[in-house]
Amino acid sequence: MTRRHATLTTPLGDLLVVADGNALAGIYFPGHRHPPAADAIGVEVDARGDALITRFGEQLAEYLEGARTTFDLPLAPIGDEFQHAVWAMLRDIRFGETTTYGALAARLGDRNLARRVGGAVGRNPLSIVVPCHRVVGADGSLTGYAGGLERKRRLLEHEGAAVVAQARLF
Repeated sequence: MTRRHATLTTPLGDLLVVADGNALAGIYFPGHRHPPAADAIGVEVDARGDALITRFGEQLAEYLEGARTTFDLPLAPIGDEFQHAVWAMLRDIRFGETTTYGALAARLGDRNLARRVGGAVGRNPLSIVVPCHRVVGADGSLTGYAGGLERKRRLLEHEGAAVVAQARLF
């Protein structure tokens, strides 16, 4: 199979889903802060005719309905060794829980890496499935999210995570 993409309409907005072979390579919101290059998404396919993209859509619907707390999909994000280490830690953050950039940096052995961790979190290409929305600022505040802070808030509220009260952005 070749690299391919489809757009899924979801309650969170249209998601661009990129697959590479038998694994998901990217999930992007409209206006995503770090979108994929046009030549990196492959050929356009009908989501209903692609088993992997369909499976993601089904699991996302189950997650949004409250029937699923984790995703069971093969993943193939492209990144460097440091990014992969951070993304692996993101997958360990449980549904409804949050952590901070500093805590992730400490797990890597150096709290001074918090900014670099933030950069890796921000470039996570697998939104929702690799739950970067569960990372908050040191004071618990909502900070950067490639899909927008309002979506981050919605995802955390959906999971029942404690969300610091902040002014609505919209």
